[in-house]
Amino acid sequence: MMEEDDGQNILNEQEEAPSKERSTTVDLTTDSSLLVDISDALSEKDKVKFTVHTKTTLPDFQSSEFSVVREHEEFVWLHDRYVENEEYAGIIIPPTPPKPDFDASREKLQKLSEGENTMTKEEFQKMKAELEAEYLATFKKTVAMHEVFLCRLAAHPILRNDQNFKVFLEYKEDLCVKSRGAKDFLKGFAKGIVKGVDEKVLLAGQKDHDEFFENEKKSQLDYYTKVKDAALKSDKLFVSEKKLADILIKMSTSIGAMGTSESTDLDRIFNKTSEIMEKLRKIENRKASDTDLKLSDLLRYHMRDTEAAKDLLYRRMRCLHNLENANKNLDKARAKNKGVAEAEKAKEQATEKFDAISEVAKHELTDLRKNKVQAFKKNLVELSELQLKHSKAEVQLLKNTIAALKEGQ
Repeated sequence: MMEEDDGQNILNEQEEAPSKERSTTVDLTTDSSLLVDISDALSEKDKVKFTVHTKTTLPDFQSSEFSVVREHEEFVWLHDRYVENEEYAGIIIPPTPPKPDFDASREKLQKLSEGENTMTKEEFQKMKAELEAEYLATFKKTVAMHEVFLCRLAAHPILRNDQNFKVFLEYKEDLCVKSRGAKDFLKGFAKGIVKGVDEKVLLAGQKDHDEFFENEKKSQLDYYTKVKDAALKSDKLFVSEKKLADILIKMSTSIGAMGTSESTDLDRIFNKTSEIMEKLRKIENRKASDTDLKLSDLLRYHMRDTEAAKDLLYRRMRCLHNLENANKNLDKARAKNKGVAEAEKAKEQATEKFDAISEVAKHELTDLRKNKVQAFKKNLVELSELQLKHSKAEVQLLKNTIAALKEGQ
């Protein structure tokens, strides 16, 4: 159910069920012992409530099927619990879903309402329908991204067993996750600055003696730059296609008005042309939506996924830094013949930790590369098929219109 905004009925009283077609492709296992989806979602003015539905055969849960209601902040809380757990240092933590943001769509609807007197009633209704469809599409993508996050956790053989994940899925009450206070925010902000500076120096200057990880570091940085550029260009394409659809609305309305203004020999041609413009507008709008869903969303998702991979590399490099310090401390202890046993133990622990994170990280990064190829291949093939379908529909529409006009001569 969508809430009214400044007198504008953004959507009908009853909201459609979230689309099960995900805006991104993730590599999920065929293991059906823990299946998670978002079965319903309710959009309010300042938040979205997601109904998280779980089916499982695992004995760790109290029942085989259950549902809870969660808000975006609780998804962020869950993501942070994984990131802060050192046991998962070698794992790529799925990126947290983007915060629901419908301000742009609401602003467009408000501007349209303010300019209602400058356009015809028909044109206003068509533009309003377009913006409502855009709002609904944004809502569905928001639901899909939150679902993808949970599905990746449920499919991961290690992350799925986390106790916090079980609490998130099963605990019926509010998790009491609210916005952080000023003190916590400043502490986190300062921590983020320190990490950002460390990471910049680490990724730019520190040499990794393992060729795999050194190449991976360069590859992830280069990939992120390119996928970001591609996402910006894809967004421009989407905007251009949406503008074309909006122009066709104006053309359809104007030409239709010419066909009804007075009785002429051309009124039939005007009316037929107006009709075809409206049909072309709908096709162009679908093409724009497909570009956004199958290309722009995919690129933006893998930008965030690459950030998660870079975070993994950062954590491993921190372990390497600690290991190097442990070696230096051991050399100093031996030179002074003091505290050698403690230094040897510290080195042994640092070595075990570094070796463990390296082993897991190599597997994770290899899988990520494979999954990216599969995701892009799947989405680009689907996008090509959809664009071809729309182009054929446009050609057939034009042929039918020409034939109909010739018959009327």
